[in-house]
Amino acid sequence: MGKIIFYEDRNFQGRHYECSSDCAEMNNHFSRCNSIKVESGCWVAYEKANFSGYQYMLNKGEYPDYQRWAGFNDCIRSCRMVPPYRGNYRMKIYERSDFGGQNMEVMEDCPDLHERFHSKDISSANVMEGYWILHEHPHYRGRQYFLHPGEYRRHSEWGSNSSTIGSLRRITETP
Repeated sequence: MGKIIFYEDRNFQGRHYECSSDCAEMNNHFSRCNSIKVESGCWVAYEKANFSGYQYMLNKGEYPDYQRWAGFNDCIRSCRMVPPYRGNYRMKIYERSDFGGQNMEVMEDCPDLHERFHSKDISSANVMEGYWILHEHPHYRGRQYFLHPGEYRRHSEWGSNSSTIGSLRRITETP
């Protein structure tokens, strides 16, 4: 399975906490997170407990400071391992909540959603196959939102305060 190590200080110093499965509350293990090592697997780290707040996609590798994982601050309070997946990828995105308005089925990464979808608003989605990351801005920049198979009737269900999505990609890395 996967393994991720969170460190309080930069460059893998200070108190640390190792994780090999989902953890909904890490506040008891460290007060801040300034570096991370992903030894195996693919992970989503969350700014707040219970898998909420800013989300950060972490692949195998070393992140010596929080800017390296595009962190907005040094706060990580929960994490989730992305299950290994080798199947097909398919998701249907919708302009409006409750699967309304213009829609499009996607099976590949899309670096500029506005170019293909002609709308910056994605208010609902149905992930039929695979695991996906939505990005706030084109070319995989800005806030990230992890989606696993299932229905998302409104953007708040994937953790966003806004329906603005600029790009999306499949999570294809396996342990």
